[in-house]
Amino acid sequence: MNPIDAIKNNWRVLLLVLFVGFSTVALFIPGGIVADDSLADDSIDDSPTNLEFGLSLEGGTRMRAPVDGLTAEDIDTGAVSDDGQIDQDRLDEVDATIREELDLDPADSNINVQEDGTVTAEVFDGNVTEAEFAAALQAADVDATEDDIRPGVTQETRDSIIETLQSKINAAGLSGGTAYESSTLEGDHYIVVEVPNMGASELREILSDRGQVEVRAYYPDDSGNQTNQTNQTVLTGEDIANVDPPEQRQRGSGYVVPVQVSEDAAPGFQQQMNDLGFTGEGQGRCNLRGDGETISFDHENEQYCLLTVVDDEVVDAHSMGQSLATSMSSGSWESNPTFQMGAQNQQDAQSLSVNLRAGSLRAPLDMDNNQVYSIQPSHADQFKQYSLLIGLLSVLTVSGVVYSRYTDTRVALPMILTAVAEVAILLGFAALIRMPLDLSHVAGFIAVVGTGVDDLVIIADEVMDEGDVSSERVFQSRFRKAFWVIGAAAATTIIALSPLAVMSLGDLQGFAIITILGVLIGVLITRPAYGDILRRLLTDR
Repeated sequence: MNPIDAIKNNWRVLLLVLFVGFSTVALFIPGGIVADDSLADDSIDDSPTNLEFGLSLEGGTRMRAPVDGLTAEDIDTGAVSDDGQIDQDRLDEVDATIREELDLDPADSNINVQEDGTVTAEVFDGNVTEAEFAAALQAADVDATEDDIRPGVTQETRDSIIETLQSKINAAGLSGGTAYESSTLEGDHYIVVEVPNMGASELREILSDRGQVEVRAYYPDDSGNQTNQTNQTVLTGEDIANVDPPEQRQRGSGYVVPVQVSEDAAPGFQQQMNDLGFTGEGQGRCNLRGDGETISFDHENEQYCLLTVVDDEVVDAHSMGQSLATSMSSGSWESNPTFQMGAQNQQDAQSLSVNLRAGSLRAPLDMDNNQVYSIQPSHADQFKQYSLLIGLLSVLTVSGVVYSRYTDTRVALPMILTAVAEVAILLGFAALIRMPLDLSHVAGFIAVVGTGVDDLVIIADEVMDEGDVSSERVFQSRFRKAFWVIGAAAATTIIALSPLAVMSLGDLQGFAIITILGVLIGVLITRPAYGDILRRLLTDR
């Protein structure tokens, strides 16, 4: 048989070998098949494999909380015409009236036209009641009542929150952390965040921060009194284009976060600094002092300070430096718009860096109604050891049963190796997509071993029970009959588990996903490969 015919006759076995090879690379080679520097690899570098583990096997915290807000849906603002034209000025007018009536910041309200042409208004303030929201809409000439308002926010807002939280997790280097949405049968929606190796108090602090970053100019007003000051927002987090890791100040205490201002915001920021006097008489004239946590605003002389503000809390105050002032006054700074935002301690600096990279949450989470699940790392290590032990025992037990049934290594050994290869491919896939493995996934792997060997037994019995296999034609006829049975069983399993895989049912979802993936890998790769191996061993060819 020439090499081409050999490949044609055994391509299923070669495909299995290829998948096992890719899985081995994904599992054991540092960085895996596709290296991604945006993902934290600290936990991977300390492990012999590239597998990531979830809460049950790594320890950590899962926290679930609803979004704090109210939504008025399908309201008639007069901003959308019958032909679908949108009057943006009218939408802005309604939004401004809502903020004015309810005394809200710009970030605490939102009004949007949905894909179906309806208008939805949201407010993100737990102190606003449904009656007050309805009154604010009426003040904007919108025909709305309390019946038009419901607790919660839109799907678009929830998706934005999940995206931001996932960015915060990645930016903070929290390997294996994830954010997703869950819902109840009553229609209540929750944001769920899971972070390995983190306590409940730390995670609660992260989720409690909305992450709205501003740079405010603190300068003398026009009254002539040296102690009368005013402040003005000159930059927001959306104006920052690039963020470098935090650094310790070369002079004095505290930390700085080097940032680059966007091209659109740089000219305006430069002009404001010149107009407000920061690049002239205000150079080096900030004497506000901090205690490592807060800033004291007790002072006698005029102050020209750039304040770093996170969620309306001042975390640092510093002067305009000479080199920065010179480049701004000459107009050259906007061609290389970089400067440093400050923080008094390393934790605040890291939090500032994360918030700048990930952006602020579109709406706050209602932490008064949060639910917490936490597990200690020591317990998780025990679960990990027990999971490995149970996995080995399941493979050994199945191997013993298979061998005792057939007492023929030609049949039993390929069957066992094929089942192990199926698990190896699944583990490689999990490592490739950085899936955090939990106890539910371990249960899925054990189920895959069981169902996989069960299918292989069906193949072996169907092929061998009707007598010796003397020709390839006889083998193929029997194998096809067995494969139809296996295919029907696989389809039934996938259909039965699909609702668990797509619904937010906690650990059941992980079990269903692994089991379905194992069934698909078995039907498409390992079962056909075992058939080819058995054909080579039992027939004359």
